[in-house]
Amino acid sequence: MRRLGSVQQKIPCVFLTEVKEEQSRKRGCQQFQVVATGNVNPVALESNVDCALATEKLDGTCCYVTIYKGQPYLWARLDRKPNKQADKRFKKYQHSQKSCKGFTWNVEQDFKTVPETWIPAHRVKHHNGNPLPDEHGHIPGWVPVERDNKQYCWHSCVVDYDSGVALVLRPNAENEDMLEISMVPLSDLLEQTLELIGTNINGNPYGLGNKKQPFHVLVSHGSVRIRKPPPLDFQQLCAWFQDSPEGRVEGVVWHCHDGTLVKVHRHHLGLKWPEEDTRLSTRPVVVHVDPTVDEYDIGSKDLFVSFSRLNGRRFSRLQDVQFDP
Repeated sequence: MRRLGSVQQKIPCVFLTEVKEEQSRKRGCQQFQVVATGNVNPVALESNVDCALATEKLDGTCCYVTIYKGQPYLWARLDRKPNKQADKRFKKYQHSQKSCKGFTWNVEQDFKTVPETWIPAHRVKHHNGNPLPDEHGHIPGWVPVERDNKQYCWHSCVVDYDSGVALVLRPNAENEDMLEISMVPLSDLLEQTLELIGTNINGNPYGLGNKKQPFHVLVSHGSVRIRKPPPLDFQQLCAWFQDSPEGRVEGVVWHCHDGTLVKVHRHHLGLKWPEEDTRLSTRPVVVHVDPTVDEYDIGSKDLFVSFSRLNGRRFSRLQDVQFDP
């Protein structure tokens, strides 16, 4: 299987977009809405999107696995954002011009400080040694998830650095209709991006766990494939999202053969999210977290121990996974 694209930058919409003067469905503080037109983005056409692999866009927070302190580590997404004065200036320009393009930044003065361990994402452009913001005014980047870091406690709970493993949700190798929750070596995930989903992430659109027994898992980008994607047509996509059981997803990401990624989000099409019963949360799942495997010593990591007690258990729906009291 070919290696799928890594999500290091904002992914462009598969359709050309326009800005409408109306309240954003996705961001409550945003007084404009970015919507898709019916015209396919030339970037998608040039990358032969009709032959691309269609995958589910997941609603969580983006993560990255790369080396830190000499071993594979999970990194959390941290975009370097403008300070208050620069952001005010940027939004004023954006409102007057109906576009972000053409705005001039002072990279050394306009952005908030970030931790010393912060690194810019791949393909971020640089000028005089300084990383440059994208058209949205952000500099995408990453910070390592240190052991027991309270700020990133939900990230931290899905990795065990002593054993070098992570808790990953993925399609079952023997039955593609079935999902599985497994311990996966972090070394197998090197240079991949993943989505962290679960109880305390983005309002928990998948209905996983609860306050007393929260659970979170990582999902590799591109791993949850859409078997029968609709044609790349505005009206047919809208109908698919509304009528197909497979369309109960936040969006679609197309992985083109040249490495280009393009997406469509329900909000681009004027459709609501989340759905009451999402496609992911209603899929069957089996737990494969075996504490007796010699090379892994999960110690007292709470989430790993909880899943190990469910080892071998099958659930008819992902959202039905509950830990024994």
